[in-house]
Amino acid sequence: MNPCNLLVVLGPTASGKTRLGVELARRLGGEILSADSRQVFRGMDLGSGKDLAEYGEVPYHLIDIREAGGEFSVFDFQQAFWAAFADICARGRLPVLVGGTGLYLDAVLRGYRLKEVPENPRLRAELADLDGAALSARLQRLRPAQHNTTDLLERERLVRAIEIAEGEKAVASALPPLPEIHPLVFGLRWERALLRARIARRLRERLAQGLVEEVARLHAAGIPWERLDYYGLEYRFIARHLRGQLSHADMERQLAVAIGQFAKRQETFFRRMERQGVVVHWLDGAGDVLGQALAHLNPG
Repeated sequence: MNPCNLLVVLGPTASGKTRLGVELARRLGGEILSADSRQVFRGMDLGSGKDLAEYGEVPYHLIDIREAGGEFSVFDFQQAFWAAFADICARGRLPVLVGGTGLYLDAVLRGYRLKEVPENPRLRAELADLDGAALSARLQRLRPAQHNTTDLLERERLVRAIEIAEGEKAVASALPPLPEIHPLVFGLRWERALLRARIARRLRERLAQGLVEEVARLHAAGIPWERLDYYGLEYRFIARHLRGQLSHADMERQLAVAIGQFAKRQETFFRRMERQGVVVHWLDGAGDVLGQALAHLNPG
């Protein structure tokens, strides 16, 4: 078996990551760590694709650890990940990181040096006179590989992103070292038309299982429509349907297209990770992915 202390399964939405990760964890004495920006929230089940029934006896972490309605930053994820990673390793088990949130995966695999950054009133006053274009340019100078386009579109998030980037830059050299990892990364790859078909089929299944009702419950529990929009495509489009802005048919059609476009952006981000040094062993999603992964783990 290849010497590694972290197994990673990544891929676009609907690619079958959870099933492969669980099977590998089951065979190798592992435990799952979720790298998904929405699975951390309780009550966001169908929309985030938790698929908890697939886990069986396999322990999982970083799922259902926050109440829906709040935020969960990359810093929050990294802190939670390293705590769970240490716990799993201390018990002699293998951590298996599974997910499609590129920034979370990259933060672990390339060792982002993050620090909790408080609000900086002086910086905010300096930024107050800048327009959106100037703010975007400043953030991209600080973070040339900035991937989160939402931060580039909303002024409040732009200001906060600049604040965090400036704060981290100021203290990066004083941060303690991160734990040493020896990752083995598997990626699931599908022909685009097949992946689009899987996305459409999974969406129909989750709508039949009560996805619209899940979003309605979250709003009834006090989560504003604007916050649901922030939580991503399923919550955004279904919120529009519940507000009477889209018919059910239009919502389903537009949502399937948007998820397909999101999957393409995920694949682009994974390729960028490769260019920046992350070695990904790609598996054919339409084939025997478990067999392919085990063959790599046990060559010959």
